[in-house]
Amino acid sequence: MTPQDLARAQRGVFASSLGAAIVTALVLWFAWSSGERWFPRIDDLAERLGFAFRLDLAVLLCLAVAIFRVSTQRVRSPEDIGGSASPSESPAVRQSRAILQNTLEQVVLAVPAHLALATVLPPERTAVLAALVLLFVTGRAAFAFGYPYGAPGRSFGFGLTVYSTMTAMAGALLLAL
Repeated sequence: MTPQDLARAQRGVFASSLGAAIVTALVLWFAWSSGERWFPRIDDLAERLGFAFRLDLAVLLCLAVAIFRVSTQRVRSPEDIGGSASPSESPAVRQSRAILQNTLEQVVLAVPAHLALATVLPPERTAVLAALVLLFVTGRAAFAFGYPYGAPGRSFGFGLTVYSTMTAMAGALLLAL
């Protein structure tokens, strides 16, 4: 990669990441400000945690889809059917495994962050939990579809996922103080 190509890719990553930050902020602001308009007030902590757990099934579904994608690609390819222990791996499976690995890392951060936030979130702000899951799922889809286009292609989806999770973590910490 030439220095010019690197600079172009970095500009693309910056622009996509900035777009993801703006979308994340707008979606979460809308969810916060909507109060009880879209989702009911949940005063009981156990119910609020249950609500967050049910929403996070969509987060886990992203992981399941990524796992399924790798497994179906392996079954269809003679060079991949041997699994991870095979001496070679097709570019398609290598890419799908990279998406799976990143999705697993994101799920490990997101689910506890969502649950922690659910414990301190004001009861009338449950829409925020739904917005976080929406951003996560949208981010994972954008990441997977953008992956073939390099760092600029995947950075918007990565940004939606990581910015929403970091906001959930920061929100949980701030509200707990």
